[in-house]
Amino acid sequence: MGPIYTWQDFIDMTRRRIGVIAFVILAGSIAGLYWAMSHVHLYQSSEVIQIEQPKINDELARSTVEGSSARRLQLIQQQLMARASLQEIIDKYNIYSNLAALKPSEKVQLLRQAVTINGVAAAREGFADDGTISVLTITAQMEQAQLARDVAHEFAEQTRNLMAAQRRDQTEQTLAFFQNQEQVVLDNIASLEAELETYRNENDLTVDGGVEFRLSEVAQLNEAILGLDREIITTQTARTQIDRAGRASTVDREERALDAELRTLTEQRSLLDARRIALRETIQGSPEIQRALADFDRRMEQLRTQLEVIATRRNEAQVGFNLEVGSQGERLTTIEEAQVPDYPITMSKKKRAIMGAAASTVLAFVIAWLLELRRPIIRSARQMQRETGVMPVVSIPELAPKYQSSKWRMAREKRRQSGKAGRAARLESRQT
Repeated sequence: MGPIYTWQDFIDMTRRRIGVIAFVILAGSIAGLYWAMSHVHLYQSSEVIQIEQPKINDELARSTVEGSSARRLQLIQQQLMARASLQEIIDKYNIYSNLAALKPSEKVQLLRQAVTINGVAAAREGFADDGTISVLTITAQMEQAQLARDVAHEFAEQTRNLMAAQRRDQTEQTLAFFQNQEQVVLDNIASLEAELETYRNENDLTVDGGVEFRLSEVAQLNEAILGLDREIITTQTARTQIDRAGRASTVDREERALDAELRTLTEQRSLLDARRIALRETIQGSPEIQRALADFDRRMEQLRTQLEVIATRRNEAQVGFNLEVGSQGERLTTIEEAQVPDYPITMSKKKRAIMGAAASTVLAFVIAWLLELRRPIIRSARQMQRETGVMPVVSIPELAPKYQSSKWRMAREKRRQSGKAGRAARLESRQT
C-alpha cells in the first residue's frame, strides 16, 4: 500500500490530495451523468408458438410433407431473416426512423440482431431424435415498448403463415406432380395403342387375339371343315344311291335337293377354309412381326404397371393435400401472445449515474494513492517511528511562507536530502 498503512495515513492523504480527488470525482460524475442520459432503454417482448402434431394418425392418413419440423423452421427462419423481408418490416413499422444517418443495410443488420427465434425440442421417444420442435419463442428488443410487441407479433404471424404456406405448397406440388405423371402415362398408353393399331393395319393383322387364340381357332376350323367334308361325302353317297327305277319326277326332285345341300356344304367349307388360310398366314408371319407384337405387349404391361403405382401415390397425395387444406396436419398455434412490456430490460439511468459517481470516486482515490507512491516521504512522527524505529522528540511543521526565496528553498532541499541520507545510514546500521 506504499505510504498508506493506517486509517490516519489515509485521512492525511485525503487532506493533502483533496483538490485532485474533488476534481476527478466531479469530472467523473459529470461523465457518468452524461453516459446515463445518453443511454437508450430497450424493451423486450416475446411470443410463444406451440407446434401441434397432426390430428389424424399418419398410419391412417399419411401427410406428404416430409422432413422434421426443425428443418422446416430453419428454412422459415432463413426466409424471415432475409434482407428483403427485414426491409419490409422496417418500412412497415418505421423502425430506426430516428437514426437517419444509418444506411439500409445497417438497419437490416440491427433488426437481425434485435430479433431472436429459439426452438425447444420435443421429448424423445426412445433413443432416437426425430428433430421435432414443440415450442418456438420469438423475442424482439426495441427502443419502444409498443414497437417491441408489434415486431415480435409480426415475426410470429409471418412464421405461422410461411409454415402453412410451405406445407400447402409442398402437398399441392406433390399432388400436381403425380397428376401430371398419371396423365403422361395415360397419354403414353393411348399413343402405344394407336401405334399398335397402325402396325396391325400396315401388316394386315386384322385378326384379334394372340397366337394361342389363333391356333385354337384354326383347330376349331379344322374340325368344322372335317365335319363338312363328312356331310359332303354323305350327301354325295346319298345322291349315288337314289333309286332311279322310280318315277322320273321323284328322282329329279331328290337329285335337286341333294345338289342344293351339296352346294351349301361346299360354300360353307370354302368360307371356313378361307378363314383358316387367313389365320395360318397370320400365324406363319415373319419373326419380326411376332417380336414386334411381343414388344408392344411388354410395353403395354409396363405402362399399366406404372399407371397403377402412380394412381396409388396420387391418391395418397390427394389425401395429404386434403389434410393441409382442412387444417388437419401439423399446425402452429399461439399459446402466449406478445404483450407490451411494462419495464425496460436495461439498467435505469439513476443506477448508471450512481455507478459513474462511484467509479469516479474510486478512480480519484487511486490517482491520489499513485501520487503518494510517486513521492514517498516521511510526513509525520508516526511514519518516522514506523520506518526507522526512532521516536522523534519534537515534530515541527513546515512554516515556510509561499513567497520564500530560491536560496531558502535550496537550503531546505539540502536538509531533506541529508535527512534521507541519515535515515538510510541508520537503517543500514540497524540491519547490520
